[in-house]
Amino acid sequence: MKALERFRGWWQRQMGDDQSPFDADSSAFAISFVVNLFVIVLLGLVPLSPKREEVTLVVNAAPPEELAELQLPEEFTFSDLPSEEVGANSVQGEAIALSMAPVVAEFTATPNQVVSLAVDHARIEINDILETARGLHYAENLAVKGAAGEGTTGAVGAIDRIAHEILLSMEERKTLVVWLFDQTASLIPQRQAIRDRFSKIYQELGVVEATGNDTFVKHDSKPLLSSVVGFGNSIKYMSEKPTDNLPELKKAVMGLPNDDTGTENVFTAIYDAAKRYASYRYTTAEKPNPERNVMIVVFTDEAGSDISRAEETIKMCRRWAIPVYVIGVPAPFGRQEAMMKWVDPDPRYSQKEQWGVVDQGPETAMPERIRVSFAGSKEDEVPLDSGFGPYALTRLCNETGGIYFAVHPNRNAARFVSRGDTAAYSSHLAHFFDPDLMRRYRPEYVSFNDYQKRINENKARTALIKAATASIQVDAMENPRREFVKRDEAEFSRALSDAQQVAADLEPKINALYQVLQQGEADREKETVARWQAGYDLAMGRTLAVKVRTETYNAMLAAAKRGLKTSDPKNNTFEILPADDISVGSNYAKLAERAKMYLNRVVKDHPGTPWALLAQRELKDPLGWKWKDRYTDLTPKPAPKPAANNNNAPPRPEGKVMLEQPKLRPVPKKL
Repeated sequence: MKALERFRGWWQRQMGDDQSPFDADSSAFAISFVVNLFVIVLLGLVPLSPKREEVTLVVNAAPPEELAELQLPEEFTFSDLPSEEVGANSVQGEAIALSMAPVVAEFTATPNQVVSLAVDHARIEINDILETARGLHYAENLAVKGAAGEGTTGAVGAIDRIAHEILLSMEERKTLVVWLFDQTASLIPQRQAIRDRFSKIYQELGVVEATGNDTFVKHDSKPLLSSVVGFGNSIKYMSEKPTDNLPELKKAVMGLPNDDTGTENVFTAIYDAAKRYASYRYTTAEKPNPERNVMIVVFTDEAGSDISRAEETIKMCRRWAIPVYVIGVPAPFGRQEAMMKWVDPDPRYSQKEQWGVVDQGPETAMPERIRVSFAGSKEDEVPLDSGFGPYALTRLCNETGGIYFAVHPNRNAARFVSRGDTAAYSSHLAHFFDPDLMRRYRPEYVSFNDYQKRINENKARTALIKAATASIQVDAMENPRREFVKRDEAEFSRALSDAQQVAADLEPKINALYQVLQQGEADREKETVARWQAGYDLAMGRTLAVKVRTETYNAMLAAAKRGLKTSDPKNNTFEILPADDISVGSNYAKLAERAKMYLNRVVKDHPGTPWALLAQRELKDPLGWKWKDRYTDLTPKPAPKPAANNNNAPPRPEGKVMLEQPKLRPVPKKL
């Protein structure tokens, strides 16, 4: 206030009393203004509402490997432990893996795993617009996917797993199970085991029913019906209508006649069964829910003779929401045919083991494995497990929400399986692979048009498909000559020229494959899908390896015609042997290094797979050649003396008389 009084006095002296703005009223105004301004500033500094405490939400995601174990009702359980009464271990089997739960996916291909960075705190906005597909409710345009393949050693183990699937279906509504059986003779032993297993399935379901489980209580009558159908060249329904009578079902299974035509119209049978029982799936405005769920379970040991009907069968099953389960066989890697061990099912005939051809593959829509080798290489002759079932049948299961069970009694990823070890009525597969690891290499289970689009997305894929298709027509060198005896220069040169001609016939075919694969090299580094990476690298590595072996063999023979040095002057025989060193040109040495680069990359990036196994075998054989000389005695050997005629040989003593052996029937032309 003193400062204000001094300022007012100064102003009066300067301006005079009559001109001072600081009269009594003005002073009051100034004081009021300063006080109010101070109050306003204080109010601005004070928050109008208390600060809300921010809620921190911490999300912890378990590692993908540590999946939560599925908890089943106490009334019905199945165990991975051996059991004499139920389970995959009961008949030379082992517990099968749980199927993949149906999930909604925009694409059928398994996406690459995305590794996210660790975040301590994150904001999550939650809304209610997301929906989850449940059970068998899905529209035709919604891709609810099932399991692409589950490995097991016995059909009965797969049946026990299907018993669980039946219960899951019955939790939703009453269920009809349609059992489709391949009528070929090779399934006679399986049909016997399956019939014996029927009672166990229904006994377990009966135990669940007796406990008062809601699954059965909510159904007023016959919660589970079954129908038995046989198929081969034609379709045979073993009962007029579905039944819940167990003795009748067992009688129907064993009453299925054999079909010796070798034609297995599995897709026609599935289509017809789905159409026949679609009435259980009808809905109307008055009845919005279908009467029953319908499941189709197929038993077969082939890929099917009517694959052309796969697409319409998939559409039919998806239209009526009918999942398809197939208890089938593993497809051989990159092959259509496999060799099955055949033992005549009729004990009146010889039980000698024989081998027959059976169609069980391939696992892909088009050939993705190149088949090319130098003479003497056995890698293409050894059948391997692909890790998946035949393409069309597996895709049918995948598209309808079912499961494909790849059954093989010799399944063991830890050891080599010889032909002698192969079980009767099973195909010979020398190697099996870890199913968990092979899921990363799942084929493209899409329509043919979509498959073609995915091929065209990358030049490396296009080149692989073209080369794999063309390689079917490429035969390896037939018995290339490795040993040359030098009697005289003319004969020696002529023998070398004849051997060169064999290599010359193979060279243009190998070069054609190489040129096709070269067209995809520019896009190889852009490829991100493991299956296509492994397929292209193996194809390029093996083609280059065969190219180097063939052309260096030819070049070594050409050089030999100009003269060969011997380690000993008396040596007259030259043998060409595989060697690591390449001495006939630096260009071949560079090609050999490229071949090894591709093959080693397959081994490194895709361990434990069929591609890696084939690459390792290719790397074991050297790519170059060397000469080794030795001496061969060319002195003509004396003619053998004629044996003396001895007509006084003593009579043979009487011995045991061999009984007549059972007649050996040939393997059916079509299994």
